[in-house]
Amino acid sequence: MAKRKPEENRKHSSSAGGAKPDKRKEMKQSERANIYFFATIVVIAAVCVVPLTAEIPAPDFRHLKHFALKMDEALLRVSNDLETEVLVSWRSERCYQCLFQHLGVVPAGSSPGQPSSVNFTVSTQHEITLQLNSTPEVKELCTVQFHFGEHGNYSLWVKNLNVSLTNCSLLTSSDPVNSNIPILVAFFIFLGLALMFAVGSRLLRLGVVRGFVLRISGSIEAERFINSELGSPRTDALVTDNILPYPANTSRRLRSLDTFRGFSLVIMVFVNYGGGRYWFFRHSSWNGLTVADLVFPWFVFIMGTSIALSINSMLRGGMSRSSLLRKVLWRSTQLFLIGVFIINPNYCLGPLSLDNLRIPGVLQRLAWSYLVVASLDVLVARGHLDILTTDAWWSPGLDILLYWPAWLCVLLLELLWLCLTFLLPVPDCPTGYLGPGGIGDMGLHVNCTGGAAGYIDRWLLGENHIYQTPSSRVIYATQMPFDPEGVLGSINSVLMAFLGLQAGKILLHYRDVPTSVISRFLLWGLFLGTISALLTECSTDKGFIPVNKNLWSLSYVTTLACFAFVLLVLLYYIIDVKKWWSGAPFYYPGMNSILVYVGHEVFEDYFPFRWRMANSQSHTEHLIQNVVATSLWVIIAYILYRKRIFWKI
Repeated sequence: MAKRKPEENRKHSSSAGGAKPDKRKEMKQSERANIYFFATIVVIAAVCVVPLTAEIPAPDFRHLKHFALKMDEALLRVSNDLETEVLVSWRSERCYQCLFQHLGVVPAGSSPGQPSSVNFTVSTQHEITLQLNSTPEVKELCTVQFHFGEHGNYSLWVKNLNVSLTNCSLLTSSDPVNSNIPILVAFFIFLGLALMFAVGSRLLRLGVVRGFVLRISGSIEAERFINSELGSPRTDALVTDNILPYPANTSRRLRSLDTFRGFSLVIMVFVNYGGGRYWFFRHSSWNGLTVADLVFPWFVFIMGTSIALSINSMLRGGMSRSSLLRKVLWRSTQLFLIGVFIINPNYCLGPLSLDNLRIPGVLQRLAWSYLVVASLDVLVARGHLDILTTDAWWSPGLDILLYWPAWLCVLLLELLWLCLTFLLPVPDCPTGYLGPGGIGDMGLHVNCTGGAAGYIDRWLLGENHIYQTPSSRVIYATQMPFDPEGVLGSINSVLMAFLGLQAGKILLHYRDVPTSVISRFLLWGLFLGTISALLTECSTDKGFIPVNKNLWSLSYVTTLACFAFVLLVLLYYIIDVKKWWSGAPFYYPGMNSILVYVGHEVFEDYFPFRWRMANSQSHTEHLIQNVVATSLWVIIAYILYRKRIFWKI
C-alpha cells in the first residue's frame, strides 16, 4: 500500500537540497507552484498537439465507391487484359521463407482492350511482393516488389507483350499520405518544450534574473521554486529500489538508475497504450527488434542493478540474510499475485475464470527474475566492501570473482536453456526449431510455433492458460497459442537481471572512481555486443540464435544488455558525474514504477486515459490519445513524488 515517508526524512531531504526549513504552509504553496508550472507545460503541449490533425491531408477517394481504407492500408486496382484469370498473391518482406497468401482472383478481360478490374486492399506497414499466376494452369506471370504508402491508390496492369511474355506495370493513381508526420511533429514539440525548460532553468540561476523573480514574488516561495526538483538535481535520497524496503542508513542515490527505470517505464506505458498504432511501436512478429521490444528487458536489467545496491545497503544496516530471504520471497509472491489476478489480460474477455486464466505475464516474470537473482545475491553479497584488498593480482576482477557461486548458478541455468531449446524432442517438429510455424519455413511446420518453448508451456500450463494471440499471428498467420512470457524464456530473464546485478556490483566496488565505472560498463557492452554478433551473424533471421523477443533468446538478452550498459553509462555520466541533467521528467515515474505500471494497466480503458475518437482509423488521433495518457502518468508520478508518496510491496 502507499506509505508516506517519516517527517524527519522529509526535513532531511529539504536541508540536503540546500533550502532552509520553512513552515508547512509555505511548503504547500511551493508544491502548488511547481505543480501549476508543470501543468502549464502540459497544457501548452496539448495545444501544440492539436495542429497534428491538420498535418495530414485527407486523401481523395471520390472516384471510389464503397471502399473505406483503414490504417496502414492502400488500394490496389488490378486490371487484367489477358484471356485467362489471374490469381494475385502476396508476401511480406518481413516474413522469412514464407508461403504466398492469396489476395484474390481477377477475371479474364472480356475482349482485347477491355480489361476486367478488381480492387484489393494491401498492407502498407512493410514492403510486400506481389505474385501473379495464370489459372487454371498455375503459371507464374510476374512478381512485383513494392512498398505501398498509406491510403495511396495504385493500379497494376497485366498485359501480353507477345505470346510468351507478360508485362506487369504498377502505377500510382493517387499519392499516399505521410503517416509519420504526426510522430515528427510530436517529437519536435517535446524537444522544443525540453529546450525551453532547459533555457528557463539556466536563466533562473543567473543573478539578475533571480533577483528580478525574487522582487516580483515572495522571496521564500520563489527561492524554493528556483531550486525545485524540476530544475536542480538532488542527491539526498536513499539507494534502493521501490520493490525493496528503504534501508536504515543513508548514502547518495544515483539518479541515473531511477531515470533509466523511468525512461523504460514511460516507453512501456506508451507502447502498451497503443503507440499511435504504428508498427514500430508494436512487438516484432518474430525475429528482429522494434521499439516495443527494448523496454521490458531494460526494466528487468535495472531491477537487477537496484537489487545489488539495496541488498548491500541493508546488509550494512545490520539486517540478517535470513530476514532478507523472507522479504524477497514475500515480495516475489506479491508481484506474482498482482500479475495473475489484478492486471490479467483475460479481463478483456469478461470475469476471470480458472478455465482460461493466463498464468504467465510481465509482473510474473519480474517476480521470478527478482526471486532468483535477489536470493543469489543475498547468499553471496558482501556487506562491507571497503575492507577488501585491492593489491592482489586478481583485484581487477573483484566485482566478478567474489560472487563466483552466483555466476556458476546462472551459467548452469543458461546451459539448461540451451539443452532444452536445442535437444528436447518436440512431437511433429524438428529438434531445436526456433521458428514461428504458420506460413513460415514454407509452411512445413505449421503447429510448431516457438519449438521447445511453446511445447513446454502447453505441456506444463495447458493451452488455455497461456497467451492466445501472439504477435506471430500478424505476419506469419500462426494458429497455435504462444506466450512471450513463458517458462523457458524466464531462464533468460534471470540472465538479464543478473547482468543488471553485475552493473550494480561495478557501481558498488568503484563508486568513488567514475572512470572505472564508465570503462567497465563500456567493456561489458562491447563483450555482450560481440557475443550477439557471433550468435546472429549480424542478420535478422540467418544466425545460429536470432534476436527474438517472443522466445527471449540468448542473443536477444545479450543484445539488449549491451544496449542497457551503453545507455546506463551515458545517463550515469550526464546525470551523476557531470550533473548536466536532473533526470526529469523520467526520474519521477522511475521512483514509483510499480504504481505507474499497475495503475496504467488497471485504468487503461477509463477517461482521461482513453476516450471515444472521432476517427478510430487515424494515426494522429491514436497518437494524441496515447501521448496524453502517458503524460498523465508522468504528472501523477511527479505529484506523488512531491507528496513523498511511494508504493512499496
